[in-house]
Amino acid sequence: MKLFAGIVGATVLVAISGCHSGKSTDEGRGDRAPEKRPGMVWIPGGEFIMGTDDPESYEQERPAHTVQVSGFWMDETEVTNAQFKAFTDATKYVTVAERKPDWEELKKQVAPGVPRPPDSLLVAGSLTFQKPSQPVILNDYSQWWKWQPGADWRHPEGEGSTLEGRWNHPVVHVAYEDAIAYCKWAHKRLPTEAEWEFASRGGKQQERYSWGSEVTPNGKFMANTYQGSFPVSNTKEDGFERTSPVKSFPPNPYGLYDIIGNVWEWTQDWYDVNYYKTLAASRVSVNPRGPAKSYDPQDPYSQKRVSRGGSFLCTSTYCVNYRPSARQGTAFDSGSSNVGFRCVADSSEQTLSALQEP
Repeated sequence: MKLFAGIVGATVLVAISGCHSGKSTDEGRGDRAPEKRPGMVWIPGGEFIMGTDDPESYEQERPAHTVQVSGFWMDETEVTNAQFKAFTDATKYVTVAERKPDWEELKKQVAPGVPRPPDSLLVAGSLTFQKPSQPVILNDYSQWWKWQPGADWRHPEGEGSTLEGRWNHPVVHVAYEDAIAYCKWAHKRLPTEAEWEFASRGGKQQERYSWGSEVTPNGKFMANTYQGSFPVSNTKEDGFERTSPVKSFPPNPYGLYDIIGNVWEWTQDWYDVNYYKTLAASRVSVNPRGPAKSYDPQDPYSQKRVSRGGSFLCTSTYCVNYRPSARQGTAFDSGSSNVGFRCVADSSEQTLSALQEP
């Protein structure tokens, strides 16, 4: 699946949208939970098999390797529109999608020589999913992802759209720095990729899905994903065409809702398609914090962070990412209509801001 964030025009699709590997010696990350945190669940930590050797998985998920994480708290749901509004009301924060793009910054994310787009395209906005009118070949996501002027977290489909009836849906059109800003305001942080996968698995080792081995056990939908002919016809067998209210589906064994599906979730790690191959050389990787920089040979100019969990656009014929081992790189300065986040916190009051990258 994508994610370039970009401005789509006749001339250009412009991408707009340290961590360390090894052991962590951070203090205050014990496995006991001495206090309660409203809206969060305690993830006890432990050792698990991260990634997969499933031949049907994507290359960036392999190989499986052993990881140990310390205990932490995690938001039971993705951050909602109502929660994000409380943050912006309190801080007057303006998201990336609400700002006019800066070409001097944008051109760092594209190949040399890409021409500057016209001023009419350099306007505040974000990527939105827009279904084609007829079936398309699935090797060109620009056929359903479009740069929409005026699209942002308050206006998910662009100018004229609102959040009426969606205050309890996950916030979308948030770039990495927007998620970081919210987490700091809430005295929390983004999860590491390893923490996210450990929590997503819910104590189940190497199951294909967070809830077990079957995608719809006894015919029951366990997550908000895409049914039908992607990207032209969503049959909404799970009850939803786009985002769903949080807690619409059963929680995983740890009590986390929508940890799979609904919207992709930011983690704090840089994305390196080959990172797991380096971790596999260690017997056990303790509290890994990701590679030192982004690396994606198919999109070499875009700096990406890892996003996890899949979204309402993932389907069995495209983007089969509604699995705990699935991972993708998302341009750090990009938001879209299917990317959100949830926060974590450590067992002490300390939020370990050192783990957060600007």
